Amino acid sequence: MHAFDVLGDPVRRRILELLADGERSSGELTAVVREEFGISQPAVSQHLKVLRDSGFAVVRAEGTRRLYAVDSAPLRQVDAWLDRFRRFWTPHLDALATEIARGKRARRHDSGSEQ
Repeated sequence: MHAFDVLGDPVRRRILELLADGERSSGELTAVVREEFGISQPAVSQHLKVLRDSGFAVVRAEGTRRLYAVDSAPLRQVDAWLDRFRRFWTPHLDALATEIARGKRARRHDSGSEQ
């Protein structure tokens, strides 16, 4: 499965968001996803399997628990693919940062002249 096919699913994206904060048990992941998306435990398990099989997540056993974590290798591949498109948004973000800085300087200047 292509990386964007994996990431195209909102449930799998949400699982990865949860894992970005650190390792989580399958039970924790299932509870959050079931509440937010209203899907069954077997459906959540299937999404976890897709993430494992595609390399986005790794799992380790700790007693009877299964702990999941992000594997960053596929994300680096996605980032490398996106790199060729950054030129479309980077100048806009740089311009926005410049305007924000100008606004902050103007506010400091205005508040300093009022005193």
